[in-house]
Amino acid sequence: MNSTFPNISISTERLVLRPLEEDDVPALAAMMNDEQVAAWTDVPQPFSEDGARAWITEYAPAERTAGRGLDLAVTEFLTQRLVGVVQLTKADWHVRSAELSYIVAPWARGEGYAAEAALATAQWLFGDQKFERIELRTAADNTASQQVAQKIGCISEGVLRNACIAHVRTEDGTWTDLRTDFIVWSLLPEDLEGAGEQFAESGGYTSFPEWN
Repeated sequence: MNSTFPNISISTERLVLRPLEEDDVPALAAMMNDEQVAAWTDVPQPFSEDGARAWITEYAPAERTAGRGLDLAVTEFLTQRLVGVVQLTKADWHVRSAELSYIVAPWARGEGYAAEAALATAQWLFGDQKFERIELRTAADNTASQQVAQKIGCISEGVLRNACIAHVRTEDGTWTDLRTDFIVWSLLPEDLEGAGEQFAESGGYTSFPEWN
């Protein structure tokens, strides 16, 4: 049984999810320097193009090869513009579970792209990879991320108290840590019943030839 994710391209009505490429460096770096990304993730700030390049050429391929996860660029179908990133991490190939997270560029927010990309990833993970559980963790005050989890059918399982480090701007413009709670969500294959037809009509997924 496989214990690594394949190179994959997933198509939806508006999006293409594919492996990150070096051409994504400028857009990825710009996206990671956004205030909301800095607030809700542990991405180093400021985030340089060298950091983006290392993510694309070193971190992402290593995570996939080791079977720990998968990083996908989310792009607009029509413009090929980088909309965001979807990540699968903490893959457990015995339990067939993984944690899902998503980041959307500031210019693309409010369009439903995060939910569309997350749903497509879940459909592929359950259907093609035969996984049985996806977990999401959202900071207690990150209502936008919570809305995405609800929209794709996730069930709230509880709260991990004091388990999340968010970040806030101080008066001098620097960032400081703010401890808060994590809300834990889960998604199982049966939670997506009824969403399969919509996904199939959007084009499904196709293999992505050799990418390193």
